[in-house]
Amino acid sequence: MIEIKAVLDEDNVLRSCRAEGHARAGKPGFDIVCAAVSVLLRTAINVLSNRTDISVRADAEKPGFLWMEADYLKEGREFLSSTGEFLLRGLMSVAEEFPDNCRLTVVTERRK
Repeated sequence: MIEIKAVLDEDNVLRSCRAEGHARAGKPGFDIVCAAVSVLLRTAINVLSNRTDISVRADAEKPGFLWMEADYLKEGREFLSSTGEFLLRGLMSVAEEFPDNCRLTVVTERRK
């Protein structure tokens, strides 16, 4: 099971996302659930990393683990909000279609 936890701030802007575990929906290298989650997260990280008004920290220290955290200047808020919404809708879709292999939890926390 891939466990995903996304954290939004009080304005519903993505602050972090952590995916951990293995979907076990197919053979290693051919797992559609793992591929979908990986592509969504890695693409969001790549897109956000190209912005000067958003800072992203990310790590994939071991197989079955991917983490990212984002912070933004005022000018980057709308872009991060939109990218976060796109990411979460994609992850929700995967979790709804494959509930035995992927679980998404979204929490809201105050911005520090």
